[in-house]
Amino acid sequence: MTSRSLRYRAPLLWLVLPLMAGLAAGRACELGAPGRLLAGAVVAALLALVAAWRAPRVWAWPLMAAMLLLGAASFGLHRQRLPERDALPPREARLSLRVDRVFAGSGAVRAGGIATVVGADTHLRDLIGQRVCYSFTLRPGETVPVRSAVLAAVGVLTVVPPDPAAGTFEDYLAGAGVNFRLARGRVLAEERAATAYYRLCARAAERFNVILGFGLVERRPELAGLLRAMMLGETQELSEEQHGLFMRSGTMHLFAISGMNIAVIAGVIGLLLRWLRLPEWARFALGAGALWLFVDITGTSPSAVRAWVMAVFVQTAWLLWRPANPLAAVTASALAVLLAAPGQFFSASFQMSYGIVLALFMLGLPLGEAWLARWTPWRDLPEVTWQWWHRAGAAGWRWGVSAVAIGVATTLMSLLTGVRFFQLLTPGALVANLVLIPAAMLATLGGFASLLCGLAGFAPGAVWCNQLAGLTLQGIEAIVRLSVRLPGAFVPARFRAEWIGPAALTALVAALLAGYAWGWRKERGGFWPPFAVVAVTLALGVKFGESDRPTEDKHEPPRIKIEGFLLPIHPPAFRP
Repeated sequence: MTSRSLRYRAPLLWLVLPLMAGLAAGRACELGAPGRLLAGAVVAALLALVAAWRAPRVWAWPLMAAMLLLGAASFGLHRQRLPERDALPPREARLSLRVDRVFAGSGAVRAGGIATVVGADTHLRDLIGQRVCYSFTLRPGETVPVRSAVLAAVGVLTVVPPDPAAGTFEDYLAGAGVNFRLARGRVLAEERAATAYYRLCARAAERFNVILGFGLVERRPELAGLLRAMMLGETQELSEEQHGLFMRSGTMHLFAISGMNIAVIAGVIGLLLRWLRLPEWARFALGAGALWLFVDITGTSPSAVRAWVMAVFVQTAWLLWRPANPLAAVTASALAVLLAAPGQFFSASFQMSYGIVLALFMLGLPLGEAWLARWTPWRDLPEVTWQWWHRAGAAGWRWGVSAVAIGVATTLMSLLTGVRFFQLLTPGALVANLVLIPAAMLATLGGFASLLCGLAGFAPGAVWCNQLAGLTLQGIEAIVRLSVRLPGAFVPARFRAEWIGPAALTALVAALLAGYAWGWRKERGGFWPPFAVVAVTLALGVKFGESDRPTEDKHEPPRIKIEGFLLPIHPPAFRP
């Protein structure tokens, strides 16, 4: 009998994988002008249509070639680099910027974010349409820019390297399609005010911030900071000690608005809408809209947007197909994300989130079912004769075995991505996350319930929910502090060569796909190939106890925190 978890099929992988390969090839080398690559993709797609009619056995090959060419073209169109500016030194520039995103950490003294150049002086006209990472020092009385506002600004313009190192802030900017940084900037004037919708989102974010402090900010401000960081992505609320603690332990992902947070909030919204007894399509539309409003209020970070897309596709699968196919839904969401924002493929959060989900479905669930099939308690005792303690024990065993199997599978992916992007090997994360992830979900539930109570005017309920979430976060912090003291739980590490990381991740994904397609049969190696890939990589390709990341200088200028990176407000002094 075929395992239930092995029945999922995701035909769109035949499109997603070549698209990813094309993006990687487009970044690795110059394959040609994007226009020519797009033309080649169209020709290959037409050949696939003809082959589907005349030669059904070969139609998939030209289709995959079309997706590969489309990926290479998408990378070129996304970056829109200006190679002639790569050799120019930093210089002062006056630009008109439309604010697209405001980074967490912006406050009364400084502000940072991403904007699009909509106007420039004559000698900078080629910058119009380019995306810029800005950092402003705010004068007394100035407020943080609101998204969609158009600002006249001046600052020091520098170029983002064309091929930055993986895991750096420049790598994050390159993935976001940003080619320039405007540092040491100041706002000269507001040329156009933000739209009413984004002003509403900004006011709602301020209101959320206040509500999440009810009952905590006066007595335990550090817990209020943890809750705000988890619910709103405001990692600047963490102290320097807390930030370093969660970064060293590899648990900083708990304080980024991502799949876990969005899944909990989507479940609560769905439950509330179910009580209204609305039709399924109405509940789906209202739920997706409400969830997007939360993502937009919290700043539309790429991880939150990607989690929203994933949640919407999974809910669509439940709505259209019975039984649902979560693997196909997640694959469709990855395709949509890469078509809309191809640069996200190179980001740490994209590779970690989709890689971990892939490992969960393709290895974790089948491995758990295989372990349960090998032994379960009271398997020879007819279930109709079970007492309540039999059922409770069997349910606990199933949950525990499944959780460990999923934890083992996802840890394989996080071991490699942790070394590549954060130069940190986290073998202790398996045991820690078995406790931390359920606890973080409980804290997210308490925080969202607090927001609902606060918006409804029920302040005592918000206080109670905040205290419940704060108590949970206090336990999370205590567990993390304990885990980092365990020998070997978290070890600095780096790959011996830059190419080893991408190659190892590719080999691991290939082993997962092949093993799943073959049903993890013993004659094909069983469940061992993914473990062998990771073991060989760690044994031969990793240097332990070493890191290329520079240590932080206490005399460095203030920084804005964003999704695990630290953005300097002022770059080092230079001579033009």
